Amino acid sequence: MPLGPDEIRGLLDSYPDRPWVGAVGSHSALDIADGARQEGFSTLVLSERGREETYSRYFAARPAAPGRSARGCVNEVWTYPRFRDLAAAAEQDRLRRRGVLFVPNRALSSYVPIPTIESEFRVPMIGSRSMLRIEERSERENYYTLLESAHIPIPRPIGGPHSIDRLVMVKLPHAIRRLERGFFTASSFEEYRRKSDQLLAQGTIARDDLVTARIEEYVLGPVFNFNFFFSPLAPRAEGLELLGVDERRESNLDGMVRLPAAQQLELPDEMRIPEYTVVGHGSLTVRESVLEEVFRLGEKFVDASRSRYPPGIIGPFCLQTCIDRNAKPTVFDVAVRIGGGTNIHLALGHPYGNALYHEPMSTGRRIAREIRLALETRRLREIIT
Repeated sequence: MPLGPDEIRGLLDSYPDRPWVGAVGSHSALDIADGARQEGFSTLVLSERGREETYSRYFAARPAAPGRSARGCVNEVWTYPRFRDLAAAAEQDRLRRRGVLFVPNRALSSYVPIPTIESEFRVPMIGSRSMLRIEERSERENYYTLLESAHIPIPRPIGGPHSIDRLVMVKLPHAIRRLERGFFTASSFEEYRRKSDQLLAQGTIARDDLVTARIEEYVLGPVFNFNFFFSPLAPRAEGLELLGVDERRESNLDGMVRLPAAQQLELPDEMRIPEYTVVGHGSLTVRESVLEEVFRLGEKFVDASRSRYPPGIIGPFCLQTCIDRNAKPTVFDVAVRIGGGTNIHLALGHPYGNALYHEPMSTGRRIAREIRLALETRRLREIIT
């Protein structure tokens, strides 16, 4: 049974006046830690053994030495044999004793089973615990269900491989690196069968995932990931903020498109199908004539989430879109927590967030600012789940 709000809020009674901010050491942990440091909080990163030096050594928080400024943003790192071990009962107790407010990122919901997060992880979470499940496309109730209920444009679904009559994207996870994508495109059943057979033989995708894969029309247009923030502490009309926009750098797709066509044709068969593994992000802005529609989509998403998954979205979320030749955005993916591309802003802030706050405002700092405001106004229970 999912954890009740009263049970989680009751845990705050034993928390210190100045809690710590914690996150899983992957994805966007540096943005979370850097933003928390800027707002005066101590930070904790939970890492898998062998992946901790980024946080424990290179970004470790160090006091100012004579003639030098303070460095780093991570105060402590706890390591585990496997990421999922952080959810053990003894570790949860340790987190509560430290007074940690946990900020979910995609690494948390990828490495720790969703039922564990929903029903067993008794640590206050800044964000929408009950919505993390909808990011799993295999779920009957997923982000497509929510987008459709909000009348937000999504790519047209295709009934099955034999119904492919145009360029489509086949969406399924990577067979080994479950956090990554095993996506591929096809424009006919024959192309679908040829590519899927090749990817199965290479071990890039798994047959069970292929059976449940989503097939949808490919929307031609550049990708814009809109990083929003919704504050339940603000009046409803002022609650939605657009902080910034990013785009993905995907391997080996980005390497392939840099090659002239003649060289692409010379690639060996095993390299001809691009992979969509996200390895980095870039910063973007969007034409201001498009912003009006972007805000409408954000407001619809907030309203639908509050109706379908009360209390609804809390804090950061990301609508990932393609914008077509008519400047109309279509949402093809959703993050109901901090997005993967926010590290590009860190202490510099997001362009739109900076315009709102007249100071560098990254997503990580905006989360920490919300925590600080909630503490100052005694409303912390309104932003945790």
